[in-house]
Amino acid sequence: MEEKVKKVRKHRSVGPKLIGSLLVLAIAVLAGLSSFYVVDETEQAVITRLGKYTTTVGSGLHFKLPFGLEKNYNVPVKIVQTEQFGFKTVKAGRNNEYKNNISAESTMLTGDLNIVDVEWIIQYRIVNPKQWLFGVYEKEQTIRDISRSVINTLVGDRAILDVMGSERTSIQNLALDMMNENFDSLGVGITVIAVQLQNVVPPAGVQEAFEDVNKASQDMNRLINEGKEAYNAEIPKAQGEADRLVQIAEGYAAERVNMAKGDVARFNAVYEEYKRSPKVTKERMYLETMDEIFGSEKKPELIDGKLENLVPVKNFKD
Repeated sequence: MEEKVKKVRKHRSVGPKLIGSLLVLAIAVLAGLSSFYVVDETEQAVITRLGKYTTTVGSGLHFKLPFGLEKNYNVPVKIVQTEQFGFKTVKAGRNNEYKNNISAESTMLTGDLNIVDVEWIIQYRIVNPKQWLFGVYEKEQTIRDISRSVINTLVGDRAILDVMGSERTSIQNLALDMMNENFDSLGVGITVIAVQLQNVVPPAGVQEAFEDVNKASQDMNRLINEGKEAYNAEIPKAQGEADRLVQIAEGYAAERVNMAKGDVARFNAVYEEYKRSPKVTKERMYLETMDEIFGSEKKPELIDGKLENLVPVKNFKD
């Protein structure tokens, strides 16, 4: 009987020790499992101790205090994330996608009081994990609200044709800067790296009429360009012709002036000779004139070509 009692007491004394050992072992295992964490190459980990931020660490295997005294929050800082506005790409089966339009986001009023549907995307990257986790409570909604506000402002400052055409690049660049300014001031912890307008069209109900207006505008611009081309083709030609005529006139004027100067110089030379020898000069001038008249192949009208009715010229000398 006493031996049985001893065996029972021995069995009872072994039970609590084994349970205690197992409990200690379990605690050690849990402590070990909760003391290490891994950060991926594309991530950074934000560490909190008793709910208070302590540090941010990079990729690799790291140690932390167990049992939730320290917690790690892995944040994908090297992954480019995308937000879509005015539409949403929906998976439809294997490798198939389709767009679901969200008209409430895309419908906007332009600066010339027209309605336009604008679809766009933004791409951003987390640059401050601490701000991303603790700076703003509703991060995704804040990103969407700021992006919509910026695009609405820029579209509302421009005419519909500018939004659809020449101002698209300007809107994208300005939106990028304005969004980053807003996100920095709010401490969201992100940087927008791209803003892309996807589809900018009038609402479906007026799109056909708008296309007619747009076509008419394009025809007008085409005709204006054709007129400018014709103008540019004719004006240089007319200017060249005008320059040619001016040069001809200037040449003729110079020729007449030079001839007149030559006549004056010749007259002055004859006059000087006449002053020195009037009789000889008159005789020479008379002979030269007669030679010019009779020596020419084409006789003047006062000379009979057959010399039958020669007009006396003796008196011309006196």
